[in-house]
Amino acid sequence: MTENTADNTTRTPTATTPEPTARQRLGYVLGRTLPTELHPWVIADTTGPGATRRYATRCLIPLIPILAGLLLIPGPWIIRTGMVLLLFLPFVYFLLALKNIYLRHRLVSHGLDPRLLNATKQRRLDQEQASYESRYRSAP
Repeated sequence: MTENTADNTTRTPTATTPEPTARQRLGYVLGRTLPTELHPWVIADTTGPGATRRYATRCLIPLIPILAGLLLIPGPWIIRTGMVLLLFLPFVYFLLALKNIYLRHRLVSHGLDPRLLNATKQRRLDQEQASYESRYRSAP
């Protein structure tokens, strides 16, 4: 029982970040900016774990009714499936190719530093470089 309490205390964050209301979140998804007090949430949304998944989900959900409508057009299944794939595959390709540009725009529109997008990657590269130098570079 003491192990569970120790695990619970290590998992709880020390400072909780405020989350947007449902109305603010809907506005955020539609492209509006959030108030300054929600900037930590915006940073976590655009740079945190699962940011790519959330971005792709937000972009693909509006496409589903269009693709479903194309499947209802009369004709052979191969033609209907081909129409859906001709729209879906390039859409996903460009969606993922333009991910960094869109997320950078999201940060800039909130008045945040766009370099935050690459902060995690840069931190990891710095750690790898420091590890390499400590192992293979001799001290002067």
